[in-house]
Amino acid sequence: MTDASPSASSVAPAPEALAFASGVELLAALKAGTVTSRALLELYLARIARHNPALNAVIYMDADAARERADAADAARARGESWGPLHGLPMTVKESHHIAGWPTTWGDPALKDFRPDHTGVVAQRLIDAGAIIFGKTNVPINLLDWQTYNAIHGRTGNPWRADVTPGGSSGGSAAALAAGLTAIELGSDAGGSVRFPAHFCGVFGHRPSIHVVPQAGNERPGSTIGNEVSTSGPMARSAADLDLLMEVLAGPAGPDAIAWRLELPAPRARKLTDFRVAVLYGSQIAEVDESYASEIRALVTRLRAAGVNVNDNARPDFEDAEHHHVLMQVLRGAASGRATPAMVAAAEATLREKGEDDQSYVADSARALLQSHRAWLGIQERRATIQRAWATFFESYDVLLAPATTTAAFPFDEAGSRDGRTLPINGRQADYNDQLFWAGIATLSGLPASAAPIGQTKDGLPVGVQIVGPYLEDRTPIAFAAALEELHPFRIPPGFA
Repeated sequence: MTDASPSASSVAPAPEALAFASGVELLAALKAGTVTSRALLELYLARIARHNPALNAVIYMDADAARERADAADAARARGESWGPLHGLPMTVKESHHIAGWPTTWGDPALKDFRPDHTGVVAQRLIDAGAIIFGKTNVPINLLDWQTYNAIHGRTGNPWRADVTPGGSSGGSAAALAAGLTAIELGSDAGGSVRFPAHFCGVFGHRPSIHVVPQAGNERPGSTIGNEVSTSGPMARSAADLDLLMEVLAGPAGPDAIAWRLELPAPRARKLTDFRVAVLYGSQIAEVDESYASEIRALVTRLRAAGVNVNDNARPDFEDAEHHHVLMQVLRGAASGRATPAMVAAAEATLREKGEDDQSYVADSARALLQSHRAWLGIQERRATIQRAWATFFESYDVLLAPATTTAAFPFDEAGSRDGRTLPINGRQADYNDQLFWAGIATLSGLPASAAPIGQTKDGLPVGVQIVGPYLEDRTPIAFAAALEELHPFRIPPGFA
């Protein structure tokens, strides 16, 4: 990582209080001239020098290039020029996003020397909007865990407590935001990789409707197509920043941009009391720990006291078991084209050992990897039925509130593969991969879903709620998150103010 020490610059950092301001607030300050882009950048670099050695959220920076761009942004602003809606705002991005000349390893030692020769679409949109991307944040290997550690960059901690995970795979993104090391962030999400870390670290995140934000530039190096259920998405300390970033990120790219145009509809409501709200507290597929479930119930009590009509009996018309089975076949099947012969052989051995009737995560994953094209088409039929059920559900409701996952941030467990891990849930050891169920309620049908903080457990760990909205109506869950923010704004972790 390049030098980011405060002594490397003669420019004084901006006041510490600005480290936790929202992107919208910082942009207003920049426009008003009360702070400069260079001073903001120096503030984040100084905080990284102070806090990152222990946290390990930011794993690569080009401070010199960022300083040059910040000075250019300030000079352009002084001339009355505008680079766009993010003019001069310093930020970091998840390591998996391609930026020309920067390491893009996905945490995989096999890719430790890979540096793309071009910047990907989503990162370029941020740059074209005026952002100053000064660094990258850590990920788990191949983005496949809800913890963030790898053999190249090591482990990322949670700013709220040193012994628990920040989540994954956008764990570095969420930790950097919570610690005040960056203004805004760009994550990505297939199996909860934006929503889980936002929940674990007490920040905001949004998984967009599928295909609203281009995937190009967030593919694993060596792949020409991305995972069909994965999408890049914004992360921030404020819901307003999610909306701002969606304005920049959304829209077709490549050949689609020749003719297609995107216009996301306005939110269905903005005031809490105008939303039609349903809530899901738990599922037999993925039990939610009481320490977290009680906070969701408390949230619903507060919403009702504020005059919000919340229905806790409404459900889309499908069975949880059917939904989860289809999810697993889609989630793992979508990545099967990149399976190595060794992975195929291992999957075959798993099914021989487990048997065709075994419905465990390991067996379901193996089955998904080996499924025939005919089976894949059958799964797509079942997926379409579920998507129609969601569309019908959202005729009567604007948002569905649900757990982001099964628990608050949990202690690090890096032993073996995640397939053999468990989590303590209500006094029993539950399958670690049960967490996929809660990610899947939005992922399978390509629905937009925001995560917003709602409080803390009795142990002092932040928790959030997942806000699922109708397909292509991304502004509706974001607007609900913004309304909820009035009750539950971002809180600074102890020791980082």
